[in-house]
Amino acid sequence: MTWISPLSTRYASPAMQALWSERRRITTWRQLWLALMEAQRELGLDIPEEALHQLHLQLDSADLDRAAEHEKRLRHDVMAHIHHLGEQAPLARPYLHLGATSAYVTDNADLILIREGLRLLLGRVSAVLVALSKVARRYRAVPCLAYTHFQPAQLTTVGKRVTLWMQDFGFDAEELLHRLDALQYLGVKGTTGTQASFLDLFEGDEERVLELDARVARKMGFLRSFPVTGQTYPRKVDAQVLATLSSIAASAAKFATDLRLLQHEGEILEPFESEQVGSSAMAYKRNPMRAERMTSLARYVMELEGNAWHTAAEQWLERTLDDSANRRLVLPEAFLATDAILILATNVAAGLEVREPVIARHVQAMMPFLATERLLMHGVKAGGDRQRLHETIRQHSVAVAQAIAEQGAPNDLLDRLTRDPAFQKLKVTVAPDGLDPTAYVGRAPKQVDEYLDDVIPALLQRIDAVAPTAAAAEVKV
Repeated sequence: MTWISPLSTRYASPAMQALWSERRRITTWRQLWLALMEAQRELGLDIPEEALHQLHLQLDSADLDRAAEHEKRLRHDVMAHIHHLGEQAPLARPYLHLGATSAYVTDNADLILIREGLRLLLGRVSAVLVALSKVARRYRAVPCLAYTHFQPAQLTTVGKRVTLWMQDFGFDAEELLHRLDALQYLGVKGTTGTQASFLDLFEGDEERVLELDARVARKMGFLRSFPVTGQTYPRKVDAQVLATLSSIAASAAKFATDLRLLQHEGEILEPFESEQVGSSAMAYKRNPMRAERMTSLARYVMELEGNAWHTAAEQWLERTLDDSANRRLVLPEAFLATDAILILATNVAAGLEVREPVIARHVQAMMPFLATERLLMHGVKAGGDRQRLHETIRQHSVAVAQAIAEQGAPNDLLDRLTRDPAFQKLKVTVAPDGLDPTAYVGRAPKQVDEYLDDVIPALLQRIDAVAPTAAAAEVKV
């Protein structure tokens, strides 16, 4: 047995695994060689039509074992596949890779895979947004404790909190759309990016060299190529892409971390299957395993971003090869891990268990404290000094909280404040019927409606125009 990455065996989807597979990469190389030959022939090079036809028939028939035999001898992966393809399409052999350098296939293929990977991830972000939007709509007006410093602050609604998670993922969707729009093609630039070899092929005709670059780009689905490059496309592109993936990971980690805190409070729980085991020792436990895995994988993706910036910073002049082995690891694993994170996020979002009775009990226990802000506002309006009233509330609140914690005393904070001379003289109080939680959530329900009605539909429409619908993927807990 040999090592197999958990990203393949447990986490990433079949679609993302297939995208970054060796076979998909080599098939893309062959498509690139065909596109180059077709464009060269269209622009006047004497390449037989039968050579193109023979090459076309071999696009999906690479024998990876045979190519490995060539590589063992040649010690060069691109040349190994050129020789192998030449065996399968002998009429095309004299014209394969004409004027090109290895980066023509390796870098252009990477850009194609990155483009497809970004589209797959965009579809998955869309699925997360759709799943969360249903939760936000359902619980748009359900009051719950809002926390600052993880201490009860004021009230919000369950739906409003969900929209905060959604907004983070919405930022990521915008960035994915931007990255897809900004992504350019390396094209056919030659060994140091000067296109000298292609200028030789076309006898100094610069117009045909420019047209060759544009035609090959179009054949591979790109509208434009980088105007200037060294031998490779700028490695800053990889870093920018990984920054986007890192941002997705951070959004998921925030969602997962909030959920872990709320599951501790018993308010909102991640899905739990009927025969799922929470702990091998403690049979009663219901651990937030999916959320924990999201934060675990997110940490990995966020750390990969820095790796890509190092690569971008350390490329020597027109190119060096110290990026190659690194990128073979970093690019696929960043996409596979991000894919796994979004699969988990969708699964969790679609199966959230909101325990309204628990939420209501927590709200009621804190309402006297929460009502003090309203009491303060009314006191100032009645002519009181804001700072003195604030200190009065603080002193009574600390005393009541201590009595509750140490003696199990009832919460009589509002009674104490009503009897305090600072508020008595202002004739300000909070009546029992003034403790309705729904009166303390401000515009939260309307903010949910505005976000779900005004922001999300337009964003999802833009996503649908460029990204495939995310295929369902199994979550292995």
